[in-house]
Amino acid sequence: MIYLQLFYEFFKTGLFAVGGGLATIPFLSAMTDKYTWFTKAQLADMIAVAESTPGPIGVNTATFAGYNAAGIPGAIVATLSLVLPSYIIILAISKALQKFRDNKYVNDAFTGLRPAAACYSVTAIALSGSTLFGCIDLRRLIFFALLLAVTNIKRLKGLHPIIFIAIAAVVGIVFRL
Repeated sequence: MIYLQLFYEFFKTGLFAVGGGLATIPFLSAMTDKYTWFTKAQLADMIAVAESTPGPIGVNTATFAGYNAAGIPGAIVATLSLVLPSYIIILAISKALQKFRDNKYVNDAFTGLRPAAACYSVTAIALSGSTLFGCIDLRRLIFFALLLAVTNIKRLKGLHPIIFIAIAAVVGIVFRL
């Protein structure tokens, strides 16, 4: 019975905790009220351990919570049931996109979206210091503009990129950017 409960709770968590591993915390907190698998203090410890170990925090906490509740089989059930909804959704999306795999426009759109998404993420972090809608740090913006201008000077274009990386690192350290 405990394995079925673990499966249900962590499948539900995997299905509705949208936004990354930290989004699983309210679900895990609700589990502490509903079951005796782990306490709120143990949840805090699980989060601390999961944050300090490699891998996604949601998966790490699910594994730890499942192990706490029912040993190694519980850890396996909790972990697999947490990732199963994502797997099913991605599988369904990939099957739907199979129809459009050879479509030139869809391929072109994805070819453009990948670097655009990466560029947005890196720029947001570099300019604001946060990943989502942080205020732009004017010093970082000025440094970014200067670095962009310097790297586009014709005489400097032939320099190895590591030189620009080293200069940027030194300036970042000196000015605490």
